[in-house]
Amino acid sequence: MASTCAKVLTKVGAAHFFVLYRAGGWLEMDPRMADGEVLAKVEAVVAPVLDAHGLQLVDLQWRREARRWALRFFVDKPGGAGILDCQRLSHEAADVLDVSGLITESYDLEVSSPGLDRELRTDREFAWALGREVHCWVREPVDGRRELMGVLVAVTPESLTVEEAGGAPCAVPRRLLSKARLEPALFKKRQGAS
Repeated sequence: MASTCAKVLTKVGAAHFFVLYRAGGWLEMDPRMADGEVLAKVEAVVAPVLDAHGLQLVDLQWRREARRWALRFFVDKPGGAGILDCQRLSHEAADVLDVSGLITESYDLEVSSPGLDRELRTDREFAWALGREVHCWVREPVDGRRELMGVLVAVTPESLTVEEAGGAPCAVPRRLLSKARLEPALFKKRQGAS
């Protein structure tokens, strides 16, 4: 059995996902509170745990799903966040949140790595993606194209600067951006091999 698991891990890699079901402390977090307020409070409480493990918060979500709430952390670190990083953060964040009394609703706490081909939406995600290969789609042509691919070299509130394969930087106005996604080397090699 162990050798079979080792073969599977070698071929497909380990999943970077961990779920812990918890109920919170004493003070009620108002579910009608704006998502930004909820997330800011949660982030402030969990920040010391992230720092202690050298993890960077890429995204944080608080959403109602069916009859329960879901609190999702997407984290990374140099070399990538692994299953043990996610598991440790899940346990420690749950403990810190319980002690804080911030959440009383039943909720699912999920911690995972951002993913190889993550869609980028927020300023935090774009800042995290600096220096990585991205694929951008725009509503109106930029330099005659609706799709651009290259290394994300700069991010401002107005634009993204993508350095394409030939080394030419291209400014992509964020107001025209319809979607941006990480372009992992794994996919590029596979596409080039076809």
